[in-house]
Amino acid sequence: MNDVRQHVAQHERDCWEELRRFTDARIALGHAGASMPTAELLRFSLAHAQARDAVHLPLDKTLVRSQLEDLGLDVVDVHSDAPDRHTFLTRPDLGRRLCEESITKLQDLAFKGCCVQSQESECADSDLCSEAKSASAPDIVFVVGDGLSAKAVHRQAVALLRETMPYMRRLGLAVAPIVLAEQCRVALGDEIAQLLHARLVAMLIGERPGLSSPDSLGVYLTYAPHIGSLDSERNCLSNIRPEGLPHPHAAFKLAWLVESALDLAATGTALKDQSDDSRQWLTLRPMTGIQ
Repeated sequence: MNDVRQHVAQHERDCWEELRRFTDARIALGHAGASMPTAELLRFSLAHAQARDAVHLPLDKTLVRSQLEDLGLDVVDVHSDAPDRHTFLTRPDLGRRLCEESITKLQDLAFKGCCVQSQESECADSDLCSEAKSASAPDIVFVVGDGLSAKAVHRQAVALLRETMPYMRRLGLAVAPIVLAEQCRVALGDEIAQLLHARLVAMLIGERPGLSSPDSLGVYLTYAPHIGSLDSERNCLSNIRPEGLPHPHAAFKLAWLVESALDLAATGTALKDQSDDSRQWLTLRPMTGIQ
């Protein structure tokens, strides 16, 4: 009888071990009596510490700016109305609005004309391209914000933009300088886009760290953004990182949403992500082997 029980227990362990290969979720942890095994407890403690560190890690603006400029992108720095990390974490409302200095900076930028026009367009719709090039305001502004994980910005934001910008050129869109925002919540992008008169804002922001993903980036896309835009008016791409939604795949999804948002003149609940269905593609095709 004991041999049978041992065989069944071994079979159950093998089944769980097989499942563990496909997920970072904490499954099949085992037990030591009524407690968690020491090794698993230590792994949990490490993951929890990494998540806390990600929340408090300061944004390295110098590093990110340098990497963006290496891509040939113009960058402008802004700061929310939260003066420091402690205030940012305890007063989310201040992270949704710009400080006065940043407001003035963006107003000056808009007055001078801030668009980076596409030099070459591969867009199949020539009317769309000429319309975009003649616009006096940007079609889209990309905001890179620290959010709740600067580590996610350091690891994912530049890689995602590297994959995304060729799609913007193919669409012939006027793109504003990249806005690098510190102590930033998602809604901060609405005020930034409103000041720059942008038709769309794509907020690339560090997501709340999980116990297996302290470096996950999210993108929030909003059409006709303005102060007070609702979350239901946004589309979100989440878990952007090599272990989750890879950069090339995320870039195509984002470009598909951008093109569809401009075609539909809406985002959020009015726009469903159907980028995985080739029958729903407009002019864009993936620039990699994504299917």
